[in-house]
Amino acid sequence: MSYVDFFCLPLPKGKEAEYKATAETFAAVMKEQGMLRYCEAVADDVPRGKVTDFYRAVNADDNETVVASYCVWPDKKTRDKAWEVAMKDPRMTSMTPESMPFDGKRMFWGGFKPLFEI
Repeated sequence: MSYVDFFCLPLPKGKEAEYKATAETFAAVMKEQGMLRYCEAVADDVPRGKVTDFYRAVNADDNETVVASYCVWPDKKTRDKAWEVAMKDPRMTSMTPESMPFDGKRMFWGGFKPLFEI
């Protein structure tokens, strides 16, 4: 069964092109390491909730939108090895917190084992 990484982050409005370039670099590195599928999505039909929502989850302000993304791997072993290798890749190590188009402190992520796949 596959393995999935999910990410969610706040992105300042107007920084979509800059973020896309960063995502393309990330995708190239991870694809070389076995990633099967990758998707970055910008909030489009994302309501603000009364108790919780995507905006609150990343503490987004009115000048920010939310990006949700996922990577699909063949299995957890491939994913774990990919992250180990990628974190040493110069294309990734050059991405410093200061160079990123978003506040990485408010990004959250996690690895998930599928409960059901079709």
